[in-house]
Amino acid sequence: MNTSHLIKELTFKAVKSSGAGGQHVNKVASKVELYFNLQETSLFTKEEKTRLYAFFGNRINSKGILSLSSGESRSQFRNKAIIIQRFLTLVEEGLREDKIRIPTKVPKSVIKKRIATKRKTSEKKANRRKPDIN
Repeated sequence: MNTSHLIKELTFKAVKSSGAGGQHVNKVASKVELYFNLQETSLFTKEEKTRLYAFFGNRINSKGILSLSSGESRSQFRNKAIIIQRFLTLVEEGLREDKIRIPTKVPKSVIKKRIATKRKTSEKKANRRKPDIN
């Protein structure tokens, strides 16, 4: 995955942020929204695109545009850096394939040990009973 080409395809929009900051918040657009057109990008194969569509789910709209936003910092520059890093980690995570789990067999010694303990407990409980008198 070539991150520099991927970053070139991103579009950003600065918006007024909510939260603490007093009058400063009302004047400055510090929140950054990131948009990425997953449907029209040529950086991913069809298989990778379907995997990313499944991974991102609700974050992609009907036109195939992924949108993320960051308003954590009071600095627009810092928010842009945060959202780019978050986007790249999410794409990496979405493209990662899960390892196939190979089930292991239960060793014969474990099975023998379990049966032996069962036999011991059953004998112990049988010894507690009153003998049958006929």
